[in-house]
Amino acid sequence: MSTTDTRRRKVFAVLAGGLVLGVGAVVTLAAWNDSEFATGTFGAGAFNLEGSTTSATDGYADHETAPGAALAFTLPLAENLSPTDVVYAPFWVRLDDTTTSDATLVADTVAATGANAANLSYEVYAIAADATCSAATATGTLVASGATLDALTAGADVTLTAGDAAPGAPVQLCFEVTAGAGLEEGGDATATWSFTATSE
Repeated sequence: MSTTDTRRRKVFAVLAGGLVLGVGAVVTLAAWNDSEFATGTFGAGAFNLEGSTTSATDGYADHETAPGAALAFTLPLAENLSPTDVVYAPFWVRLDDTTTSDATLVADTVAATGANAANLSYEVYAIAADATCSAATATGTLVASGATLDALTAGADVTLTAGDAAPGAPVQLCFEVTAGAGLEEGGDATATWSFTATSE
């Protein structure tokens, strides 16, 4: 074997070895990686509206279905109305002690029955919680009104605030009902109002 052939074999051997080493290097390269995880836990708050016909501080209960709480209109006048008579009744609303969100209260519906439903009109005002519902105070924010007992014209929204593990601040709704000139003698009428609070 000539010297030239020997050198060629060595060169081929070196090249072949280099190729093997190159392939081995590609195969053994490590891919480094790392991971991070994050978990979120979510819970729903509580929400409940309650009302009282007694006072701003006690007598609260849920009245979620009709006929609801019986409003205490000024008596005996409310049971013996004459044309142009006006009667008043208070109703306090607040968010209960489990509620975690503030809310907006709106007049939702009214339903009325009886011979004099068309001969009575009404207005509902939001007044101070400790005020007396009367002609002197029924001048606050108008929440609802109707030219007849079965009509509803929605007024301003009322803001209700949630308490911190305590009942929210009460709002008094003052109902003012006026007998019209066409009031029928001996006729009765019953109205049921509903108010809806929506969390903010």
